[in-house]
Amino acid sequence: MSTAIRLGLIGDNIAASQAPRLHELAGAMTGRPVTYERLVPRDVGLGFDELFDHCARSGFRGVNVTYPYKERAFARVTVDAPRVRALGAVNTVLFGEDGPKGYNTDHSGFIAAYRGTFGDRLPGSVCMAGGGGVGKAVAFGLLELGVARLTIVERDIAKAEALATALRGDSPDVEIRVTGSIEEGIAGAQGLVNCTPVGMDGHDGTPFPAPLIGSAEWAFDAVYTPRETRFLSDAAAKGLAVLSGYELFFYQGLHAFELFHGVPMDEAALRAALMETA
Repeated sequence: MSTAIRLGLIGDNIAASQAPRLHELAGAMTGRPVTYERLVPRDVGLGFDELFDHCARSGFRGVNVTYPYKERAFARVTVDAPRVRALGAVNTVLFGEDGPKGYNTDHSGFIAAYRGTFGDRLPGSVCMAGGGGVGKAVAFGLLELGVARLTIVERDIAKAEALATALRGDSPDVEIRVTGSIEEGIAGAQGLVNCTPVGMDGHDGTPFPAPLIGSAEWAFDAVYTPRETRFLSDAAAKGLAVLSGYELFFYQGLHAFELFHGVPMDEAALRAALMETA
């Protein structure tokens, strides 16, 4: 029997993550046995950098990285893709003889999820709540998809302004705005995007009050646990086309699997297998 390929997920509050199931199932389907470990720094008594170094030394082929460590992981890796260098966060790390390489499959996964649901439809003017790690990936994805204007709503204005500066540097012809007010940010928006934890299990609520969302056309929620958040339920009730965070979860995992193993994965087969074992 083949030796299992060792992978893991570094992050906080990851007990409910479905990443181990996705990667272990995909490994079984392709004849590549996988062990995929949840690695919470405080639970193993290590800081992020110590845990990262431990994984690099201990036979891990790679790790995924989630909240709140994506920017810290970026500082530890070599990144080849210009847009991933510009966004400054990675969620997938591959360990090799030439050192750790970083990738952002949240970025590529959001683009794939958007196109899979909306096809060639342009995003139009978008209001995005949240400017953290996943917000950066989604924002740069929106640039690639042809967003006309992007308004970032964020309590930490300095963080949002730093992201806005990076976005303007990448795409100077796109209008990028920053505000701390949902009411101001949502005005005139065709697309509404949640990249905050609001709505996930343990963080009940919605970043976009229902009375404000009726004039928009589409909505995306990066939260996938639960799959139908209050925000997406409200958006669907108002007639908006909706994109579930599950689609981002699926595609970022698919793309990470292909990076870890260097082989393509049958997208339809993996999707069906995940549904069967849910």
